[in-house]
Amino acid sequence: MENNERIAIYPGSFDPLTNGHVDVIERAMKIFDKVIVAVLYNPTKKALFSVDERLDLIRQTFPNNNSILVDSFEGLLVDYARQKNATAIVRGMRAISDFENEFQMTLMNRKLSRDVQTIFLMTGLRWIFTSSSIIKEVATFGGDITGMVPHPVKCKMKEKFPLLNG
Repeated sequence: MENNERIAIYPGSFDPLTNGHVDVIERAMKIFDKVIVAVLYNPTKKALFSVDERLDLIRQTFPNNNSILVDSFEGLLVDYARQKNATAIVRGMRAISDFENEFQMTLMNRKLSRDVQTIFLMTGLRWIFTSSSIIKEVATFGGDITGMVPHPVKCKMKEKFPLLNG
């Protein structure tokens, strides 16, 4: 990566990647030269998909896109941002209920590193109700998640949830 590139990190668990996430990634690409979609490895969370599966699903969703890098990390986000020469962290917000937690994380990250700014992007209105947790719950009970997740994610979820409609 060139030194003058504007690099942002969009961190998350992406378990699974939703169309709300895709919306934020696509809009972040209009602002930054490179967007690193960084899957957080959190051993305390019980994940539906392994980190490698999530990385693969993100790559399948954005094939041959040189503006997006897909990676995983563990530990402090600001340390990872420094390693990647990123100057911004992108956070998607759906509703006011997301704000308090995001605000606390932003203040802590700012305390740890003043060189990395946090940019909040509001999720598009059509995705405001969508979260990975809700998608998993709907899939568990065989609901139709068509249009809520990218096609590669839907295919992979059908493997995990045979009752899944659509």
